[in-house]
Amino acid sequence: VPQLYVDVDREKAKTLGVPVSDVYNTLAATLGNYYVNDFNKYGRAWQVLMSAEQGYRQRPDDIGSVYVRSTKGEMIPLSSLATVRYSSGADSLDRFNNLPAVKIFGQGAPGISSGQAIARVEQIAQEVLPSDFSYDWGGTSYQEKKSSGASTFALGLAVVMVFLILAAQYEKLSLPLSVLLALPFGTFGALAAIWLRGLTNDVYFQIGLVTLLGLAAKNAILIVEFAVLKTHEGLSPSAAAIEASRLRFRPILMTSLAFILGVLPLAISTGAGAGARHSTGTGVMGGMLAATFLAIFFVPLFYRVIVERKLIERRSHDELLDEVRHLHNVAHLKPHTPGHLPLAAHGEDHA
Repeated sequence: VPQLYVDVDREKAKTLGVPVSDVYNTLAATLGNYYVNDFNKYGRAWQVLMSAEQGYRQRPDDIGSVYVRSTKGEMIPLSSLATVRYSSGADSLDRFNNLPAVKIFGQGAPGISSGQAIARVEQIAQEVLPSDFSYDWGGTSYQEKKSSGASTFALGLAVVMVFLILAAQYEKLSLPLSVLLALPFGTFGALAAIWLRGLTNDVYFQIGLVTLLGLAAKNAILIVEFAVLKTHEGLSPSAAAIEASRLRFRPILMTSLAFILGVLPLAISTGAGAGARHSTGTGVMGGMLAATFLAIFFVPLFYRVIVERKLIERRSHDELLDEVRHLHNVAHLKPHTPGHLPLAAHGEDHA
């Protein structure tokens, strides 16, 4: 914007005995609004601001009619201490941590996530900015940088919590694995869905992913729970897994489709904030479809493999214990076998 630039000759002001602060205060009181004090009236606090009349501050050469007092009491015209010229500059000067700063606003291109845009800007800043320049983030970019890695921690914590709860419920550490192995199907479906729609892995998608893990685990828990009950009733692990899938297929399908239809408006929404809703709805929809129609076939397989492996290990352990007990009994009974008695009797007759 157009501005008036006032250049004060500090050396000349010092020679004439005029403090530089007095020069600036006089300029502020003449050309601008110089703050004096406050006073209270009508129940409010009012500021006292001083400035010259409009007719005495119209042109740059008007400072020639303004004088400033020196330390010797002499009146020195401002025109002899400062020069005024027209210039252009910023409307306001931004500062960051008391340092001159410039705000730069930007937005990622279509198909570029905010994380990728931030990484690209940081790379350009390191290549272009001089060594005595630095940069920092503000607004939502600052929050995203500050919370980077938190989504991974939240996902890991969700998986650990599911494992601990299932381990406490089944009182085993192996059965929860058949549930946790179903979670990658939901994650794969969510990533494939946003990739097909050209969306990005943003914070809204990650929030939906945490929700998706719980829903995908819920479907797997239904199958494993009924498979455990059927195994206790005497069925083999294979038959128990198949029977559990048959019994729970319809409830799983009904609840999953109800949830998918519930988030469908998020995936096709329009208007303000539609981008955030698209990421959440599309990711959860795709993940739930994969968790429903893929995990329904793989969870019984995981259950069968894990349970039969544990049974084989248990049989091997029991057989090993039986063999050790048998060898121990044989070693304990060997000195008392009746085969040695004829030798002793024959020895006495020979003597």
